[in-house]
Amino acid sequence: MASPIVKLSLILLCTIFFSTTYARNISSTSSLDSKISAIKNFCQGTPHPDACFNSLKLFISINISPNVSNYLLQTLQTAISEAGKLTNLLFSAEISNIAEKQRGTILDCKELHQITLSSLQRSVSKIRASDSRKLSDARAYLSAALTNKNTCLEGLDSASGSLKPPVVDSLISTYMHVSNSLSMLPRPPSSKKCNKHRRLLGLPQWLSRKDRRILQTSADQYDPTEVLTVAADGTGNFTTITEAIKFAPKKSNNRTIIHVKKGVYEENVKIPSSKTNIVLLGDGRNLTVITGNRSVVDGWTTFRSATLAVSGDGFMARDLTVENRAGPEKHQAVAIRVNADLTAMFRCSFYGFQDTLYVHSFRQFYRECEIYGTIDYIFGNAATVFQASNIVSRMPMPGQFTVITAQSRDKPDYDTGISIQNCSILATNDLHKNSHSFKNYLGRPWKEYSRTVILKSYIDDFIDPTGWTEWSGDKGLDTLYYGEYNNYGPGSEPKIGLLGLGIK
Repeated sequence: MASPIVKLSLILLCTIFFSTTYARNISSTSSLDSKISAIKNFCQGTPHPDACFNSLKLFISINISPNVSNYLLQTLQTAISEAGKLTNLLFSAEISNIAEKQRGTILDCKELHQITLSSLQRSVSKIRASDSRKLSDARAYLSAALTNKNTCLEGLDSASGSLKPPVVDSLISTYMHVSNSLSMLPRPPSSKKCNKHRRLLGLPQWLSRKDRRILQTSADQYDPTEVLTVAADGTGNFTTITEAIKFAPKKSNNRTIIHVKKGVYEENVKIPSSKTNIVLLGDGRNLTVITGNRSVVDGWTTFRSATLAVSGDGFMARDLTVENRAGPEKHQAVAIRVNADLTAMFRCSFYGFQDTLYVHSFRQFYRECEIYGTIDYIFGNAATVFQASNIVSRMPMPGQFTVITAQSRDKPDYDTGISIQNCSILATNDLHKNSHSFKNYLGRPWKEYSRTVILKSYIDDFIDPTGWTEWSGDKGLDTLYYGEYNNYGPGSEPKIGLLGLGIK
C-alpha cells in the first residue's frame, strides 16, 4: 500500500500533467480561433465571403503563416479545381440534354471556358513570379475570365433542358472563386517613367519595335518566303483566309504574316486561341474585304455571328475591311469580335449596323480605323483604346435610335473600359440630314459598372444634347463612369443629361 507521501506526489504529478495539457488545449483553441477570425475578416473584403472562407479553410489546420499571396494562390487553385469539374460537365454531357434557342450556345461556353482555364493557369504563373509588373497581366486574364462567364450565362438564359441547371450552378460556383481572386489581386503601381517616343505615338507598351515595323511595312516589302499569301484569284498560296489560318503554326511565339490580296472574301474567319501572333496584311481599306451575313435573327448567338472572330493572342491586322452585311433588320450582327489579348488593328474598317465591333475581352488597340454602325456598335468588356479613328453612326431603322458604345463592365474590380482618344465622332450624310428625326447618343450602360471616356476628340452636332442614355430604367446610373475631356466640335459640350452624374 502506497504511503501518504507517494499518494500526494501522484496527485501533484497528475495535477501538473492535466493543468499543462489543459493550458496547451486552451492555447491551441485560442490559436485556431485566431486563425479562423483572421480568415473570416480577410474574406469579408471579397465579393463572395463564404466561398472565400471555404477555399481558405486549410490554413486553419496547417502551421503556415498565411499572407495575401498564399490566400490568392489558394483561391486560384480552388477556382482551377472547380473549373475542371465544369470542363467535365461541358464536354461529357450529351448535346441532346440542352435545347439551344440560338446556334452555338454550348459551343460558346466550351470555347470560352477553355480560354478561362488557360487564363487561370497563366495568372498563377504571373503571381508566383513575384514581379509587380506582371500583376497587370494577371488582372487582365481574370477580368477576361469573368467576362467569359457572363457571355456563357447570357447564352444559356434562353436555353432549356436537363443540362442547363447543373451547368449554370457549376458556372456560378467556379466563377465565385475567380471573382474573389481578382478582388485579392493588388493593382500594380503606376509608373511615372514613360518612354517619350511611345507616349507621343500613343502606342501601347506591349507593341514591340518589331511589331511597329510590321504595322508600317507593306506586304510587298517582305521576302515572299516570309509571308503566306491569300488571293481570291488563285495567284497566292491559298484562295481563302481560313485555309491560311489552318496552315499557320499553333502557339507560335513568332509572327505569322498573312498577306490577303485585294478582293472580296466571303467567309466567316475564325482565329482560334491556338493560333497566336497572326498578322493579316491587306492591300487597303475597301480593297481587301472580308464579308459575312450571320445574325441573331438567323439563329446565331451574338458571339458566333462575327464575320471575323479573333481568339488567338497577339493578333494584328492592317489595311483591310471587315463587314457584316446582314442589315439593320437582322438586329445583332457582328462584323468583328475580339477576345484575344494584346491585339492591335491599324487602318482597318468595320461595317455593320447593330453590334458591329465586339470588343469582348482582354487588351485591344485600334489606330486610324473606321467603325460604322447604328446601335451599340462598339460594345463589350475589353480594355480598349481607339486612337485617331473615325467612329461613324449610320441611319437606323424607323423608330430606332443610335448609340455608339455599350461597355459591359459589371464589377468595380475589372481593369476594363473603352477609351476614345483623338478620334472623330461623325454621322453618315443621310443620318446627318435627318438627325432631327432620331436620337443619337455616345453610349449607354450594358452592365452596372460601364466605363467609357472620350477625350481630345471631334464630336459633330448630331449627338443629342443629353449625350448618354440609359439601358433599362436606373440600371447602372449610380455606378457607371462616363467621362469627357477636352473635346471639340459642335457637339462637344460636356453632357450631363438624364444620367445626372456630373460628367467630367
